[in-house]
Amino acid sequence: MKLREIVVEKSVIPNLQAEKREDAVKELIGSLVESGSIGTELQEEFTKAVLSRERKGSTGFGHGVAVPHVKSPKVDRIMVTIGISAKGIDFKALDKQPVYSLFLLLSPEDRPEEHLDAMEAIFANLSQEQFRKFLRQASTAEEIMTLLDEADTSQVR
Repeated sequence: MKLREIVVEKSVIPNLQAEKREDAVKELIGSLVESGSIGTELQEEFTKAVLSRERKGSTGFGHGVAVPHVKSPKVDRIMVTIGISAKGIDFKALDKQPVYSLFLLLSPEDRPEEHLDAMEAIFANLSQEQFRKFLRQASTAEEIMTLLDEADTSQVR
């Protein structure tokens, strides 16, 4: 699975304003609503679902990254949005460090294999120090999407 296929370009936020985990999730879900990827009527439901998932165990995996995610019967395709925080956000990460790069993933509940494929594609890149570095330095959605294109063609590895 390629990142470019699942990331909703119009929802990417190169300069997250949120300073807290809850606000970051709200901002990312809001960007999916604004892009037309999910309906306004689902915004609160998805925000609550992602935050509920976070309370069970943080998706801040260390190295300045987090991948909040949830499966839902109200999602018909995998969708990801990306947010970059210049200041860093306390995401209760495993390494206790701030999170700068967030990949929020929504997946169809009835297709767990696609969810796993998406997580694998995300982590294959986030595990690369060079990818994380370039992602944090990106200042526009276009730069982020170009980085994803390069990652998908294995240029950033």
